[in-house]
Amino acid sequence: MACAKVPLDELHVTEPFGPQGKERTLPALVVFDESLQRCLDSYLRHAPRGLDPSGLSSSPAVADMQRNIHRFVFMVFLRMATHKESKENFITPAVFAEIIYNNYLFDIPKILDLCVLFGKGNSQLLHKMIENIFTQQPSYYGDLNETLPSIIQVFDIILQKCGIQSENTGNSQPLKLNANKCLTAIAMPEEELADLVLYMCDTCTTIHSFLDTFPEACSTFKQHNFLNRLSSFYEMAVPDLEKAVKKRNFNKSLQEDMWRRISHSRKKMVEIAHLLLQHTCLQPILEGSENMVSYVEDLLQNFTAFLQEKRFLADYDEQFPIADDISLLQQAFPHLDDTRTSYLLQGVESSWESVGKKRSFPSSANHSAGAKSKTGRDLAVSQKEGAGVLEDREELRGVEGAVCTLTAGELESLLSSIRDLLPDLGEGFILACLEEYGYNSELVINNILEDKLSPSLDKLDKAMASLPDSGG
Repeated sequence: MACAKVPLDELHVTEPFGPQGKERTLPALVVFDESLQRCLDSYLRHAPRGLDPSGLSSSPAVADMQRNIHRFVFMVFLRMATHKESKENFITPAVFAEIIYNNYLFDIPKILDLCVLFGKGNSQLLHKMIENIFTQQPSYYGDLNETLPSIIQVFDIILQKCGIQSENTGNSQPLKLNANKCLTAIAMPEEELADLVLYMCDTCTTIHSFLDTFPEACSTFKQHNFLNRLSSFYEMAVPDLEKAVKKRNFNKSLQEDMWRRISHSRKKMVEIAHLLLQHTCLQPILEGSENMVSYVEDLLQNFTAFLQEKRFLADYDEQFPIADDISLLQQAFPHLDDTRTSYLLQGVESSWESVGKKRSFPSSANHSAGAKSKTGRDLAVSQKEGAGVLEDREELRGVEGAVCTLTAGELESLLSSIRDLLPDLGEGFILACLEEYGYNSELVINNILEDKLSPSLDKLDKAMASLPDSGG
């Protein structure tokens, strides 16, 4: 079967699949079938998400049944969101809006779950479905507006649990030094930390799926200053949780799962920020909206607000280069203040330096002929032979041609950070991975944990103590 290995949340459920029944499920009928309502609600709550380890059963027959159920659930919700089935079978939009809203056939939590469960494989159809719900019943925009404080509160709860923010402190203010002590991420019970990471991962994945599927909601999120709350949460929570997962002595499989979920959460938070900026600022600018000046100012203010969130800014810029957006702004709005944009770009560079991240630059043919190219292996060998720490930065070229500047001490720090999380790996294997991925330790860790190593690395012995001679 072509879809045998496709995760449930990526399954394209509208393809012909099994016998086609003639029964039709009208919203009005669902109202009177409480057992069906409970069944649908239960599936939305308990169906496996993308990162869940046992999304599909190893048994082909059971896996086929899961896919069938997944498809049928989506088709029921899709039918419930449609008021007109044919010229003969329909209900008026006003009656449809009243039925689905007053009987809670759809609410914001259900819509969020639908996005995270079905968004990847059916984004266009799901967008049309949600758009119809919000268009026919605008009260859902009001519900979303009332739900957002609860979504933002999730960030506050996580910060409180980590001991970063007190319960009596609002608006993401840091915990005072003399506040009552509480458990921190590094000290809390293992099960509680795992639940906290899962909570964060599920929240970030769900928000991203919703905004990616239904970008019309971005303006509502903007009204609640969601972007600033998100970047502030990222800056405070992510380093704390990463440190706890790295430093504590967990069961290895649990540690890898938590690290994978933190990495996934980071990626989704950055993508959420980009979606919000794209649909509330960048897109109107590129479309030449009448109030272009206000959109330009709004975008620049958001970037300026990021400057104090160094870790978040560096990670955002790595995934969505701010220099590219500034370049687009300069083309669309020639009157842009060069002094202001230069200040922003300098702040971006400063954020990379302050968090110790290294940019990967393309190899330059005009580079000084006297600069000697060294691999990670060369530096490691020179360390072991007591050649001394390199005081000047040397060029390090990975096997893919990526270049970064590192001292021997910085290279050892990268090795240590990976060994802390994956102690079974040999130094030679880690060095090979670093060379392959441009000395980006986070990329190395993620690719190892997710079994996405390049074929050349897959062939190597993971316990390899040193790199083999290249013969050159």
